Amino acid sequence: MITKYKSPGKNLSGVKSKTRHRPKSDARHEPASHRQRSEEPQRAPAKDRLKVMVMGGLEEVGRNMTLFEYNQEIIIVDMGLQFPEEDMPGIDYIIPNTEYLTGKESWIKGIIITHGHMDHIGAIPHLVPKLGNPPLFTGKLTAGLIRKLSERHPKNPRFDIAEVNENSHLQLGKNFRVDFLRVNHSIPDAFSIIINTPLGTVIHSGDFKIDYTPVNDKPADLNRIAQLGGSGILMLMADSTDSTHPGYQISESSIGDEMGKLFEKINGRVIIATFASQLSRVQKIFELAEKHGRKINLQGRTMQDNVEIAHQIGYLKFNPAVLIEDNELKRYPDNKLIILGTGAQGESSAFLHRVVNKEHRVVELKSGDTVIFSSSVIPGNERTIQNLMDMVVRQGAKVINYRMMDVHAGGHAKQEDLKLMMRLLKPEYFMPIEGSHYMLRAHAELAESVGIPKNKIFVADNGQVVEFQRDGQGRAAGKLTEVKLPSEYIMVDGLGVGDVSHIVLRDRKVMAEDGMIVIIATIDSGTGEPIGNPDIISRGFVYMKENKELIEKTRMKVKKLVKEHDPRTPADDDYIKNKIRNDVGQFLFAQTKRRPMVLPVVIKV
Repeated sequence: MITKYKSPGKNLSGVKSKTRHRPKSDARHEPASHRQRSEEPQRAPAKDRLKVMVMGGLEEVGRNMTLFEYNQEIIIVDMGLQFPEEDMPGIDYIIPNTEYLTGKESWIKGIIITHGHMDHIGAIPHLVPKLGNPPLFTGKLTAGLIRKLSERHPKNPRFDIAEVNENSHLQLGKNFRVDFLRVNHSIPDAFSIIINTPLGTVIHSGDFKIDYTPVNDKPADLNRIAQLGGSGILMLMADSTDSTHPGYQISESSIGDEMGKLFEKINGRVIIATFASQLSRVQKIFELAEKHGRKINLQGRTMQDNVEIAHQIGYLKFNPAVLIEDNELKRYPDNKLIILGTGAQGESSAFLHRVVNKEHRVVELKSGDTVIFSSSVIPGNERTIQNLMDMVVRQGAKVINYRMMDVHAGGHAKQEDLKLMMRLLKPEYFMPIEGSHYMLRAHAELAESVGIPKNKIFVADNGQVVEFQRDGQGRAAGKLTEVKLPSEYIMVDGLGVGDVSHIVLRDRKVMAEDGMIVIIATIDSGTGEPIGNPDIISRGFVYMKENKELIEKTRMKVKKLVKEHDPRTPADDDYIKNKIRNDVGQFLFAQTKRRPMVLPVVIKV
């Protein structure tokens, strides 16, 4: 049945809804229960088209966001962030580009969130207000995480959130009927999204794995998945994050068994670093703590927030007495303590990084501690994590990571699970998503191996439009077009959103790699003659006291450049600055084979 809304934050009931009309006045602030939807998708004339546009997650792991458009109606699946790469100094994170949606805010019928990881919800506070505050539909836990995230942005309007489950049905506009398929991941309340359109059914898998013995969750309903495949699937869009890994993903419950063996052998403190969103892992740690008579101290704001939210809604089950505060740590012997926090990826602001750098207010490593890195290494973080582990053992603690034993289970399907999903759903078209291009290609090859024709597999770039319309026989036919929507990085730096361009990043990289040199030239405003010797400031380029000869040569070079003009003509500031910038840059490169950023300052007196 088609559902209507009860109220924001309440589960959806199974009754029909009507067409939504958004007034121009305060529609963005209305609760979902006051908005109307149409009853059934209408059969599309041959000219009508379904467009699928992935705005992030086709060239990276993260920044996930997909648009579905039909006859001036749009629904959005996920709205995540991407963490910066090593060549993005100062950037906090990156969010999707929504330039295409400017002027189309009234087309947006709803935003559906597959699960509560930041690469799927992290851009919501930045983009939802900008898009007119359309309603959000997601699971109970994810709704709680989004509300907590919104507290960091108090100027935003209250988000219009309706909670869904695997039995919910949504009618969004005239052309989109949405159902939900519960799947397993490393966080509860993860869903695949079933999008019924006039041209056929598209399934967006979200992040998923096939886990027959999940923790605090039900296994995915493979019978229902097979039934969906039997009813006909136009296109499957599936998670590619682990498409390069052969075999099957291990179950989360087996990680608890491995950790249990560790706890029997460890006599000192156990310090566990994992993702704050890895709530299935956290549940197992709580169970082991109670079994072995240990107390848990939580570290990191995100870890504390997630545990609090999940416990309040019943997704984490534990006796609150097992938790202790920072000021209670010294009251318990080391063999009765577990310290659980963030930082397994070496994040500079996370708990573990502050501990190894002796910056943490209460926790300091010592001999007898065991530090468990309960996560795999995100590509690109290898060196950072290796340095972190080196610092841990230098301070007398032991390290255990996923390469040494199974202390981490990934949340993404590996090759055999991915092939099983394709065999069950039997889609006519296939589109790999959520991964780098290399991962997408690997997933495309798997699709070919299970019989999906190569010409019906779309390996796209961010913003590239996939389009379906009826052919001469009335069948829905798809193609990967050459049309590309704006999908450039929108970078968030502090309070600035999108104000850091590639030019600014380039300048930061130059300063980080070769430093900068400031040249202050004082000139006579009438004659243009230099007054005294130019002042020079070096930062990150050379230590001036140890390079007096180079600095003096540079000073004389600048003085000569300033003199080289017609004394009958007033000095032109821009000309002098550009001359200093170019000529001094070339001179310093010839002397040092480095290119510092040259910042000329001209003072007229």
